[in-house]
Amino acid sequence: MKNVFKGATFYIFIFLMILVLVSLTQPQKQQDKKLDYTELQQALAKDNVVSVKIVNQAVTGKLKDGTQFESYVPPVVGQAFGTYVDTLSAAGKLKIAGQEPVGRPWIMDILPTIFMILVFVVFWFVFMQNSQGGGNKVMSFGKSKARLNNEEDGRRITFKDVAGLKEEKEEMKEIVDFLKAPKKYNDMGARIPKGILMVGPPGTGKTYLTRAVAGEAEVPFYSISGSDFVEMFVGVGASRVRDTFEMAKKKAPCIVFIDEIDAVGRRRGAGLGGGHDEREQTLNQLLVEMDGFSENEGIIIIAATNRPDILDPALLRPGRFDREVIVGIPDVAEREEMFLVHARNKPMEADVDLKVLARGTPGFTPADIENIMNEAAILTARKGRKKINMETIEEAKTKVVVGVEKKSRVISEKERRLTAYHEAGHALLAKVLPDVDPVHRITIIPRGRAGGFTMQLPREDRSYTTKNMMENELVILLGGRVAEKLVLHDVSTGAQNDLKRVSGIARSMITRYAMSENLSSMMYGSDEEVFIGRDMTSRREYSEQVAAEIDREIQVLVDSAYERAVDLLTENLDKLHEVAKALLEFETINGDEFDMVVHEGFDKLVAARKQGEAEEKAADAAEKAAETAEAQTEANPEERSAQSTETSETEKEAPSQEPLQ
Repeated sequence: MKNVFKGATFYIFIFLMILVLVSLTQPQKQQDKKLDYTELQQALAKDNVVSVKIVNQAVTGKLKDGTQFESYVPPVVGQAFGTYVDTLSAAGKLKIAGQEPVGRPWIMDILPTIFMILVFVVFWFVFMQNSQGGGNKVMSFGKSKARLNNEEDGRRITFKDVAGLKEEKEEMKEIVDFLKAPKKYNDMGARIPKGILMVGPPGTGKTYLTRAVAGEAEVPFYSISGSDFVEMFVGVGASRVRDTFEMAKKKAPCIVFIDEIDAVGRRRGAGLGGGHDEREQTLNQLLVEMDGFSENEGIIIIAATNRPDILDPALLRPGRFDREVIVGIPDVAEREEMFLVHARNKPMEADVDLKVLARGTPGFTPADIENIMNEAAILTARKGRKKINMETIEEAKTKVVVGVEKKSRVISEKERRLTAYHEAGHALLAKVLPDVDPVHRITIIPRGRAGGFTMQLPREDRSYTTKNMMENELVILLGGRVAEKLVLHDVSTGAQNDLKRVSGIARSMITRYAMSENLSSMMYGSDEEVFIGRDMTSRREYSEQVAAEIDREIQVLVDSAYERAVDLLTENLDKLHEVAKALLEFETINGDEFDMVVHEGFDKLVAARKQGEAEEKAADAAEKAAETAEAQTEANPEERSAQSTETSETEKEAPSQEPLQ
């Protein structure tokens, strides 16, 4: 209702209503009698006209009976009529009244200029209003866009809603405790950190953890994005930084959260020919506000980014962002807690094992886990089921990792055979090599941009990878290409992604991890991002001779892995044919079925599949029979009541079965 009174529409409506009321209350003017020229001449001849008023050809006057009249004199007889009227007036029979000619008002001369000025003012007003998002924000470029978050804005999030991240929550609890009881720290002479930088890969829960801080701390919480500071007008960003801190000072103690701070906190002097003036001015103002001459006591800045390497060093020094909280990839125990949180409001079947799901999702972030459970719920609803089972969650996980299953794609038998041997080569090498994650699922059904895939399930989370494990991974990745060469005597473009990963792993082993026996134990190259202005003309850290040796070492490493893959697949060629035959028949097999084919052959899998289908049909028939019986019982409540009565009477007549003593 308040917005109605703020706009101009309300006042225009009031003005129109006043005009209508005024027009209705005005006295009605008496209608004059219309006389044509002939009737006017007859009235003048009979001396029935008392007075006349002539304006051009229009004639108005008054008759002897008091009636007002109007008439019109044709131009042809205008001169004769004037002479006749003058004669009557000279004889005293008629009174003539004249009117002074009306000149052009001066306002009419300047009205076009006033109109153009008004149009320009209105156009400028609308343009400025739209550029600032409407409302009353005209000319408020320098105002802060920080939003004050209250509990009324939505459901309150606390640390209990954040699964895992125990150490990170302990760090943030210190901030909440200081805001609630600062005297405890001041008495010890401790200085609370002015800024906390939350660093971690995308989707690890940095923003969510900060929202939990806002829910725990009973202080005002301002949130703003780093991109909200930067504008097309120079100086606006710095003004918004000042305004943000002015707002925070009025509400101190409080928290100011800047999401994606790398949008405004990039390293200065990194561009070709100088930096962005507006961004650098904004960053300079932020640096001054965080730790300058003026003290901002009670204001804690929390910022989130997944690119700490590109932030300006002045922003990361003590006194500004004193503390850096690393929000990393969750481990298996934390993933189990996250699955439990996201499964809290979803109906689950009894076969869902969260420990297995947590073990099978290494490297998954909280956002990935939430996405898996959401996709599982969508797939369950699409299939018309009432509860989510383990198979649906596995299908959702595969969909998130690889892509949507494309069963409708028409694939020739030649391509199916090629894909089957390609994936069988990957899987078989993963089976025979030591210290390798076991195979979890193999499929030749296209998903996303992949014609098929082999998924391995890690036994445990690993923080480090050894040289032997990376060499085995090279062999497995080359297994698809080697299987094509051995069986089909040709190679295809399907190994493009495998070869790309092989090149990346081999180069990293030589240049980053110093896993070469012929080169020095040093790192060749840098992990830092290349900045155009600083590194465009910089020279490499090693000579051309060393570069040639690096290429030679990479080639030796890849060739050795290729020869090893050829030897292993040649020794197990019969098993390769069996696995490929199973994939061509069933298109998708799981890890247990793959082990069965490798150890007992394809025929054993066919028999097990038939037995499983028979058991599944029997279970479905039993379930339908139980549902039918339950429906009939609900349809006949009298029969159900009679059965209950009969049962209770039988229990009364039954003798006691107490044991003898």
